[in-house]
Amino acid sequence: MKFTVSTRHYAPTATCAVPTQPVTACSGLDPELFFPVGESGPVLLQEQEAKAVCRRCPLMDSCLQGALDRGETTGVWGGTSPRDRRTILLREAAARTKTA
Repeated sequence: MKFTVSTRHYAPTATCAVPTQPVTACSGLDPELFFPVGESGPVLLQEQEAKAVCRRCPLMDSCLQGALDRGETTGVWGGTSPRDRRTILLREAAARTKTA
């Protein structure tokens, strides 16, 4: 469905009814890439590959924030491993303690 927008400043323009949504970089990829099992060897390479996908994603920051808010303990979310997220949470807790 198309709408025509007309104002006194602009000529009539056809526009889409629904604004485009950003598409995640992980959309359509095998979810197992983002959930490596183990903590050494090939798992580290898999984790780096998943993080590389995240770095291309326009929603990386909101994905990370969602993972922190939900307390995700497994998988790569927003370009971070569970270990990375624990570090972030510990730093935030330490910063809150210093300001309190």
